[in-house]
Amino acid sequence: MPTDPQPLPSRFLRTPFLVADALEQGVGRERLRRKDLAAPARGVRVPADRLAFIDTALAHGLLLRPDQHFSHTTAARLWSAPLPRLFAAPNSELHVSTTGSGPVERRQGVIGHRVRPSRADVTTVFGVRVSTPAAFWYECRTLLSLRALVILGDHLVGVGRLASPAQLAATIHPGDRAVVLARAALDLVRVGAESPMETIVRLIVVEAGFPEPDLNADVFDASGRFIGRVDMAWVELRIALEYDGDHHRTDRDTFSHDRTRGNAFTVASWLTIHVTAKDAHHPSDFLERLREAFALRQRNGVPR
Repeated sequence: MPTDPQPLPSRFLRTPFLVADALEQGVGRERLRRKDLAAPARGVRVPADRLAFIDTALAHGLLLRPDQHFSHTTAARLWSAPLPRLFAAPNSELHVSTTGSGPVERRQGVIGHRVRPSRADVTTVFGVRVSTPAAFWYECRTLLSLRALVILGDHLVGVGRLASPAQLAATIHPGDRAVVLARAALDLVRVGAESPMETIVRLIVVEAGFPEPDLNADVFDASGRFIGRVDMAWVELRIALEYDGDHHRTDRDTFSHDRTRGNAFTVASWLTIHVTAKDAHHPSDFLERLREAFALRQRNGVPR
């Protein structure tokens, strides 16, 4: 009859650890083979119930040399930056960059890169070395689509407050692979978007030929009283566009607040177009409503 595993030293209970460290602490090799421990990389163990991305990354982080760091989409995930689902899966491959002339990482589940010392921009997150936000944004140009790179940039310069547009621009080097994509993305990055879907809606609107909207614009009534902030606005026309996540429908307080605020906008002569995730995936209807709003203002002028 199987016996319960012998308790591990407390330092090994909830975090990844090196097999060599465990052996030094008197943990037997047979104990390290028990099913309550997983081996995300050779020479490393982690509690089997802790195999989320962060645990796997930290486990591999124990094996990094001083000239190596997590980069590209792996660094983005460690910074909690938004990525397409393909790169956000629990078992997605890890990106490790080697600075200088040392051996590039060759290990199962790891994609190795080489970076010049003059280009490496590294900091520490969760105790492991990672690319800085501006650096991983530029690194991701070789992996992401234009839209995904803009979403990432909007997050970094906006709600994430992890980089400035100038810092993103400073990472761009002529002649690099996919540098044209990085430049195109930087031209579209804006401060103010508070979610990936807001960025997507903004890009759809601009691609459809509308003027660039102001982001997170404050709205006031005729007396100068603040009545709300909108995701996107053409303030001179008093046209607003709001992205409504599902919580606007399911949360009772949010629903009630939206109705009260919507009434105030109507009284202040604002035209508000609401967009959902479904609208963003099939934008023809909301774009037509937006065209009608612009046409109404052109035909009748802006109420005073």
